[in-house]
Amino acid sequence: MDILDDVSNAIIKASTTLSNDKYNALKQAISTESNENAKWALEMILKNYQVASEKKFPLCDDTGIPHVIIELGSERHITGELINQIHEGIYQGLNNLPARPMAVKGDEVERIEQSKGLYEKPGMLRPASILIDNVNDESTYKRDISPDTLNIHFLLEGGGPEIRSKTYRVYHKRSFENVIGTACEWLESSLKMLGCTPSIPSIGIGRTHYEATSLLLKSIAYGNLDNQSAHERQITNRLNESGIGPLGFGGKTTVLGCYLNIGNQRASGVRVVSIRPSCFVEPRVATLEL
Repeated sequence: MDILDDVSNAIIKASTTLSNDKYNALKQAISTESNENAKWALEMILKNYQVASEKKFPLCDDTGIPHVIIELGSERHITGELINQIHEGIYQGLNNLPARPMAVKGDEVERIEQSKGLYEKPGMLRPASILIDNVNDESTYKRDISPDTLNIHFLLEGGGPEIRSKTYRVYHKRSFENVIGTACEWLESSLKMLGCTPSIPSIGIGRTHYEATSLLLKSIAYGNLDNQSAHERQITNRLNESGIGPLGFGGKTTVLGCYLNIGNQRASGVRVVSIRPSCFVEPRVATLEL
């Protein structure tokens, strides 16, 4: 199986193309926005999307850090060769895009200090560890994964939202509203400083920091603004009441929607909550079906 070109093309698609549900949500926001400055900002954001898609330009100068989720059916197999081809395809895709050079040179200390500078080739920005998803997943975004499924989801995660993200414990006090309310408070604080609103924030709630963040990443890959749950709509309405608005101009549209993914929980007084206030070019996602 040679998928190098397919992976490369998926990386380019994720960086340059907006999904239909996000496009529809933005057009709806423009039609209902009464704040003149906010409406102008939304129209410019839409124009940016249209130019990027037509010209195959990145949606943002921050072209993102690759994350990969493999959706695996019971009759399919993952080999070391496939993993190597995913890595090589991402390398080619970032170079072909071209992405912004962001990979830091040096040993572990030099990479922390950024004392050796950057690699010139964008492809040197290696993806994060690959996440495997299968039919045994138990969460809000649980998938009906058929035995012959092998899908590879590519996410490009920008640095700004990562700076404003948070994963921490919440004392639930036997109250769903307390947990969700705390997550919303974190997001309200983050969105004020993000700058690149409107956002599509993601929330993952699990038993460990790793699990909560994994749930968040799955929601980014699988979420759809055309199919929002009652809880997601509730969070969206609350965050829009903040009045931050597009690019901080005020108005009705601080977020276009949100993703809430709740996994298994353990007998404990705390829940581990992970939030990510995506900027207006995110989520950047493309899927390769094999």
